[in-house]
Amino acid sequence: MPHVITGARTGGPEVDQMPEVDPASVPGAELCLDFYASLASGIAVVTAPSDDGPVGTTVSTVTSLSADPPLLLVCLSHSSRTLAAITPGSAFAVHLLNEEQRGRARLFSTATPAERFASESYEEVLGVPVLADTFAWSICVTEEVRAYGDHCLVVGRVAALHMADGRPLIWHDRGFHSLADGAVR
Repeated sequence: MPHVITGARTGGPEVDQMPEVDPASVPGAELCLDFYASLASGIAVVTAPSDDGPVGTTVSTVTSLSADPPLLLVCLSHSSRTLAAITPGSAFAVHLLNEEQRGRARLFSTATPAERFASESYEEVLGVPVLADTFAWSICVTEEVRAYGDHCLVVGRVAALHMADGRPLIWHDRGFHSLADGAVR
């Protein structure tokens, strides 16, 4: 029977047994994708320097991992050219797109690598291409890259931040959305 390790590394793990799962009952990829489409997430563009020039891709999986130390987690497809440029110790940028940047999100998800930067205004910050006019960006130094399924988890330590006013572009049900006014706190 497989085991799950829980608890903090420093405090010593506790081992619990996982329940047996009948392989025939595991949902298929298409049903899982439908479930994932129900998740709402912010849209970001991840950029990095490479030997062939800047690379970048649109992602919907970015999350805060830790405030002390400041860490972000990004998920990138194994086939991503941007992932290929991100190695332990290298730097990358995470750009949070505002609700008016649907075109930029599409550009960085569908265009060729050369087309992605041909019409974009950017500057290098700490050696990393940083796109102009996003409402927030962060430069991260890669702490770890770990493969899971068809994606890799990339953990980056925040080295620089910039924030401006704006409202995030949201991805939900396979489409772009804006936040509604009147959020409840």
